[in-house]
Amino acid sequence: MKRLILKSACSVIALAVASTAALANEKLTEMEANPADWVMPTGNYANWRYSELDQINKDNVGQLQVAWTMSTGVLRGHEGSPIVIGDMMYFATPFPNNVFAVDLSDDNKIKWKYEPKQDSNVIGVMCCDTVYRGVSYAPATDGHPAMILLQQADTTLVALNADDGSVIWEVQNGDPSKGETATMAPMIVKDKVITGISGGEYGVQGHITAYSLADGSQVWRGFSTGPDDQTLMDPENTTHLGKPVGKDSGTATWEGDQWKIGGGTTWGWYSYDPKLDLIYYGTGNPSTWNPSQRPGDNRWSMTIFARNPDTGMAKWVYQMTPHDEWDFDGVNEMMLADLDIDGETVPALVHPDRNGFNYTLNRETGELLVAEKFDPAVNWATHVEMDPNSDQYGRPQVVSEYSTEQNGEDVNTTGICPAALGTKDQQPSAYSPKTGLFYIPTNHVCMDYEPFRVSYTAGQPYVGATLSMYPAPESHGGMGNFIAWDAAKGEIVWSIPEQFSVWSGALATAGDIVFYGTLEGYLKAVDMENGDELYKFKTPSGIIGNVMTYEQGGKQYVGVLSGIGGWAGIGLAAGLTDPNAGLGAVGGYAGLKAYTDLGGQLTVFTLPDSATQ
Repeated sequence: MKRLILKSACSVIALAVASTAALANEKLTEMEANPADWVMPTGNYANWRYSELDQINKDNVGQLQVAWTMSTGVLRGHEGSPIVIGDMMYFATPFPNNVFAVDLSDDNKIKWKYEPKQDSNVIGVMCCDTVYRGVSYAPATDGHPAMILLQQADTTLVALNADDGSVIWEVQNGDPSKGETATMAPMIVKDKVITGISGGEYGVQGHITAYSLADGSQVWRGFSTGPDDQTLMDPENTTHLGKPVGKDSGTATWEGDQWKIGGGTTWGWYSYDPKLDLIYYGTGNPSTWNPSQRPGDNRWSMTIFARNPDTGMAKWVYQMTPHDEWDFDGVNEMMLADLDIDGETVPALVHPDRNGFNYTLNRETGELLVAEKFDPAVNWATHVEMDPNSDQYGRPQVVSEYSTEQNGEDVNTTGICPAALGTKDQQPSAYSPKTGLFYIPTNHVCMDYEPFRVSYTAGQPYVGATLSMYPAPESHGGMGNFIAWDAAKGEIVWSIPEQFSVWSGALATAGDIVFYGTLEGYLKAVDMENGDELYKFKTPSGIIGNVMTYEQGGKQYVGVLSGIGGWAGIGLAAGLTDPNAGLGAVGGYAGLKAYTDLGGQLTVFTLPDSATQ
């Protein structure tokens, strides 16, 4: 009888917790539909980076002017963007990851500021600058007040009271002494905060982890590599291109215990489909960069994952670049949209990968629908095999001339396109439901790549390759393009050449405009139909931040963080001069110093009153 009562009581508690969780999730979904706010780093769960605001439109955007600015007090690379909840704006800086809460209704007054105490030694094990991509918001429930979630560089996940900045709880997500760091914005789903880890260049074992919003306790952790109980895979029910992955698929294509230092880190942008109840994300490069030292497909590095947010169990996976030979991390954003493909409406996932192919998959089943190059310069593979009956189905067909494995260790393979930083890196794209197009910031960069033998030591770089980068030859002479992409057809609709890589996240709006920033420091607005430039303004430093928009007091504003850095700007950010430093980026982007310098500023734009009357 006691056992029955206990079971009934547990059921009541479980129902109460589930109800609270559902309310929290529904609240965020409700909030993301309000265009006055910018409630998530990527705008919504589907990673659209789209706003229904249209007060600023293609007819009047040429009249934009600076409304207000704010120094962040920190130099280095300012990736990410603010979020806006009601009258409050929240944003974080690069290391030391200070968090600002700004009252937009009170002359943009700083309501509170959180300054974490971190060991500065973590800077030395951050791969490609001390960047940070934003904080996240969790609405209040019966279990906790409204919170701001911060993932510090040293991997500490902190929940701050959104009202006063006090610490509610904190938990360590990794170990910087092994090279584990953090640069990503966490994602809130139901009653959990979900986050990943950086450190692929240090031979860490990548993972994604869910923590309880109520108290920070760990709910589940799914590794990218390892046996099934670590990767959270069901050998019979987790599928890869429609077929069961089989037992311990996360170790079967590694030699010995290499999977333990196999990389596959998870520092990109996550998305969530509430209807399918699946989260989506990508995993990064395998360790080391020398492919000869890790024979096999190295699963599940370079992979798109679809997981259940409650249990972490993987429903399906798709490995884009088996046995990566070029450092083509697969962490870029997964954008969710229902697309018309061959006359049928498909629940699609669109992913422009570092490897230069843009993938469209059925996000419910993992079926591969489209895989086409989104930069004509891409040459390391001829195509991705699309015949389901082929033993090469889903695999890129590698060109021997550009295979660093086939050419061997201590051989400099030249003319590989794209370079290791990919046809795009983490800089997030935008999607417009008005045009059905995806607006993608890209790198138009090639490289020479020489792998060499390297030994693993915990906490020490585990790279094993020397690189040099340069603009794609026989092209427009620049290192970037901003493109409009048709994901159903796999075609570039229009392309804007840029002198340097476009390292800023895009923003599309109902005003028929797409915004993006440039490494020289320009905020640009272009016509989403044809790419015609409508406006540009040069901010104090190069822009690698992501453009966002919000409404306050009946006026629409557009904001962006400027502060040169990131992989492309690491030479300026860290004062490096060796052309091969910064994993090859310093030489490739040496020309940036003639256009910009270090900075850290939020610039907010709006229209003059005369333009809105």
